[in-house]
Amino acid sequence: MQPVLEIYAPADFDRWPVAEVQSFAFLPLSGELSPAEVRTAMMRIASCNDIDPDGDRLPPPADALDSFLHGLLTLDNLFAAGGLRVTDNSTGVTFLPGCCDGLEDWRDWHQFVDDGGLIGFGHDPVSPIAERFDDTVRLTVNAEQSDSPVIELCVSELRHLLAGAERDLTDFLAPAADWASRHLPGHGAAVTAALARVLGLPAPAMSPEP
Repeated sequence: MQPVLEIYAPADFDRWPVAEVQSFAFLPLSGELSPAEVRTAMMRIASCNDIDPDGDRLPPPADALDSFLHGLLTLDNLFAAGGLRVTDNSTGVTFLPGCCDGLEDWRDWHQFVDDGGLIGFGHDPVSPIAERFDDTVRLTVNAEQSDSPVIELCVSELRHLLAGAERDLTDFLAPAADWASRHLPGHGAAVTAALARVLGLPAPAMSPEP
């Protein structure tokens, strides 16, 4: 299980250097990312929230960087395209986040493990779902197909995988916070706090900004 961010290939992004990426690929978040990949992840998370303000929000600042970060720093409900990717190494089956999924909702998996039921992550034409049957969890790659590939695992294994996913997110947050403090003057602490909210993690301690 890996926390992944859905990435697109930016055309004219020039706020900071980013890595060359394939459109709509999934970038696994962890402490193993290169500096360019960290910058790319930060770009994507900020761009997911770079939306036109509604009537309850102030208009974005005139400065280009401040405007780009405005949604990330002011929205109550933050979004990051992606989710949790699960791969069965014995069969090669991969369960991917769906169109209705978001990385900010990854902790819903914990409630699912505790309470059972069903989680849907997308809709036609691709509808990934997770279901619990007693002590077994079934991940269906696409519920729209009667012969869809599935991954089955026990509840205790899923708890173990979720703990690993949380470690990956925590390990990603550290270099992301360090980058923000170094390269987003005046915004480092606020961006780090927003990023921690997206990832469902406590914000790390930050040194005072000059």
